[in-house]
Amino acid sequence: MLPSSTGSAPAFSSTPDRVGRDGALALAFERRGGGTVLTARRFTLPLQALEPIPLEGAGSVCLTLLNPTGGVLGGDRLETEVTVGPGAHVCLTTPSATRVYRALGPPAVQETSIRLGAGAVVEYIPDHVIPHPGSAFHQSLTVEMGPGSRVILSDALAIGRLAREERWAFRELASRITVTASGRPLFLDRINLDPSRRIPQGLGGMERFGYLASIALFADGFAGWEDVMCALEARLAAWPSVLGGVSLVARGGCLVRFLALSAYDLTDATRGLWTLARHSLLGLPALDLRKG
Repeated sequence: MLPSSTGSAPAFSSTPDRVGRDGALALAFERRGGGTVLTARRFTLPLQALEPIPLEGAGSVCLTLLNPTGGVLGGDRLETEVTVGPGAHVCLTTPSATRVYRALGPPAVQETSIRLGAGAVVEYIPDHVIPHPGSAFHQSLTVEMGPGSRVILSDALAIGRLAREERWAFRELASRITVTASGRPLFLDRINLDPSRRIPQGLGGMERFGYLASIALFADGFAGWEDVMCALEARLAAWPSVLGGVSLVARGGCLVRFLALSAYDLTDATRGLWTLARHSLLGLPALDLRKG
């Protein structure tokens, strides 16, 4: 059995009068015997992780990150730390969308950090965030890449519970992605949405679309970014219910940003772009996560 415990993962400090829960999850992976294994897992509820599933032919594993409480509450502070050793390959995902509930006080905070050793590979493909009316949510993803490592990242959000005709009813939504390579800044992306100040719904904004998504690709030492960008642009053009674009990152990488009309369009486009990214950067076929 791998080391697994509660109460020993890195966590935020807590005060008796603060509203919300402190949850922490720490995972470590290593390359052993031609495959990737989970060597350490420590957690503090409400964060947990399922057992990793080995993937055939790639020496990699897929692991699902869990919050079994069904959502994020106002004042929650959740921290996940993932260490991927040299040559290991991990795909991280979630079982469903992250629902963020009303916050009467401070926003909920979710921080994820991923550290890659030399030649490691991480695919971080969580489901989208759904902010409920009155919710406030700050999330951040920090990635530290080692020499020769490769990363595929996904980040997506809805503008509300669209099935209930709710749009822009949340209080605040902020997302930040930071990527460094061998200690050097490589990429910084920030999205800050505050409907009380401005609703980006009209021309040049979200318009009729209900979902905003980003997919970022980074690979140390990779030289074929122009070809990857052209392939991603061609793939984006295949979806009539998706509007987006692709840009190159100055120090090596590629960013796809797109809007989608429905959750189905979001999922379909994310899967298609991720499949293309896997083929281009990793030489691997599509990965079916088989979610319900």
